[in-house]
Amino acid sequence: MLEQRIQQQFFDSADLKYAAAEILSKPIADAVSALVGSITGGGKVLACGNGGSAADAQHFAAEFVGRFERERPGLAAIALTVDTSILTAVGNDYSFEVVFSKQVEALGQPGDVLLALSTSGNSANVLAAVDAAHRKEMTVVALTGNTGGKMRERLGETDVHICVPHERTARIQEVHLLVLHCICDGVDTQLLGEQEQPP
Repeated sequence: MLEQRIQQQFFDSADLKYAAAEILSKPIADAVSALVGSITGGGKVLACGNGGSAADAQHFAAEFVGRFERERPGLAAIALTVDTSILTAVGNDYSFEVVFSKQVEALGQPGDVLLALSTSGNSANVLAAVDAAHRKEMTVVALTGNTGGKMRERLGETDVHICVPHERTARIQEVHLLVLHCICDGVDTQLLGEQEQPP
């Protein structure tokens, strides 16, 4: 029984990825274009999210600053989830709702990109970061799930919305990780050219 349940998790995850491939390929390509435009123009990426999405934000920043699958110079990316002094100071002195937006206001510049992750699309502190990014004339690349929540309403015409068509958080997060890897591969391809798939 347990083994069957485990196998079903794999099947469900694979089924969603197959179903989402066609739906998400265009917005993922748009996200790659936005990121390449920012990076080649001297900009940077600021990434934020809560819980598993915080881990994804950090994962993404690590792939950009270090490398993904090919050697290249580091790309400018900062996860807004890692500085405990900033998070606790802002959370204590103001509120947890502005722990990311305060950083966007301090670090963001026109031409930068905010990578905003929220499986529900309703995380108040991520929504506040999106509003701050717009005030700073930044592009937003939003990763959400289900219907996109309140995030869908906050995004502008030049933003990119990658919304995983599923209601279960675990499945959405699994696709978010694949999306981030697709973005990293796409950026490397745009910057370095086509190359055979690494072994």
